[in-house]
Amino acid sequence: MPTYISLINWTDQGIRSCNATVERANSAKQLARRFGGEITATYWTVGPYDIVTVAEFPDEESGTAFLYAVGSGGSIRSTTLRAFSAEETTAILGKLP
Repeated sequence: MPTYISLINWTDQGIRSCNATVERANSAKQLARRFGGEITATYWTVGPYDIVTVAEFPDEESGTAFLYAVGSGGSIRSTTLRAFSAEETTAILGKLP
C-alpha cells in the first residue's frame, strides 16, 4: 500500500484541547481503518510541527478522503507527503530512459 507521512500542526482549537491529543490520535487510527488504511506510527514532536504520522492507504483517493475527514474536526492542519520505499524508488528509477 502507498505510504504517506503527515506533518501536523495543531490549530488554535487543537492546542486548547491538547490534553485530548492521544485520544484524538486513537480516534484517527480507527477512522483510517474505515478508509481501508492504517496509521503505522504517530510521534509528538518539538519544532515546526506538533505531530508526525506515518500511514498506509490502498490508494490516493482513500488517503485524501481520510485527511479531509480528520481535518474537518478542526483540531489540526496537515502537510502530507507520499513516501516511497527503496524498492519502490528502484522500480521508479527503472522506468527512466
